[in-house]
Amino acid sequence: MKIISTVKEMQRYVKHNYKRARRIALVPTMGAFHDGHTMLMRQARQQCDRLVVSIFINPLQFGEGEDFARYPRDMEADLAVARECRANVVFTPSSAELYPPGYSTFVTEEQLSRRLCGPFRPGHFRGVATVVAKLFNIVRPHTAYFGQKDAQQCAVIRKMVADLNYPVRIVVMPTVREKNGLACSSRNRYLSARERREAAVLNSSLQKAQEMVRAGVREVQAILGAVRGSVAAAPLVRIEYLETVDPDTLERVSKVNDKTLLAIAARVGQSRLIDNIVLEP
Repeated sequence: MKIISTVKEMQRYVKHNYKRARRIALVPTMGAFHDGHTMLMRQARQQCDRLVVSIFINPLQFGEGEDFARYPRDMEADLAVARECRANVVFTPSSAELYPPGYSTFVTEEQLSRRLCGPFRPGHFRGVATVVAKLFNIVRPHTAYFGQKDAQQCAVIRKMVADLNYPVRIVVMPTVREKNGLACSSRNRYLSARERREAAVLNSSLQKAQEMVRAGVREVQAILGAVRGSVAAAPLVRIEYLETVDPDTLERVSKVNDKTLLAIAARVGQSRLIDNIVLEP
C-alpha cells in the first residue's frame, strides 16, 4: 500500500494506471475510520482494479464554532484499517497542499445545499463540493463511494457530477449501524455511555415511521408527530430538524405516495448526529 501526500505524485500514479486501463475507485474520507468506512472500502475494492482512499479533514466544511480542532485523528490506526481492506493508495494531503496561499476558487451547489442541514451549517456544502471536486480532478476515479447516512451530501455530489459533467459513477452504500442501531459516525466517539444509549432513539424512531407507512399511513404530519413523540422519550436528544423530502430534489413532501426521505438531525451532548430512512409505501 502506497501513502501519497502530494497532488503531483497522486497525479503521476493515476496517469500510470490510466495507461494500463486500470479502473480506479475512490473512497473520500476524513479518517477516524469506523465500520461504515470499512464497508465502503471493501465494496470498492471488489469492483475496481485500484482503490484510492483519501484521508483529509477538510477545513472548508467546518463552520465557526464547529469541531474542526477536536475532530478525531488517528492516522496510524486508519492506515492499518486501509491496509487490511487492501487499499492500493492512501492519499493524505495537507491543507496547504489542497488550498495553497492565495487559493480562491470554490464549488457551490445552489439548491440542494440550502435544505435540511444547509441553514444550520452555512458554507458546509460549499466546502464538501469543493474538496470532492478537487479529489475527482486529482484522482480521476471511475467510481466513488459514499454512505447513505449522509443522504444530503450524496444528493449534492450527484448534482455536482451531473451539472459539471464529471465522468464518475457515484455509488451510495447502505448505512452501517452499531449494535443498538445508532448510525456509525466518527462523531460517535464524543458520546458518553448514556448519550450513546439514548441516541439509539434516532434509528428506532425512524423505524417506527417506516412501520406506520407500511400500515397505510400517508400523512406526513402524523408520521412526524409520532417520530417527535418517540424521540421525546430520550431527554438528552434534542431534534434540530425532522423533515420528509424527495430523495433526489430534497423538496418537502406532504404525503408519502412514493419513495420519501425522512431525515433527522439532533444534538446529543456535544455531538450533532444525523440519520435518515427511505420510506416506501
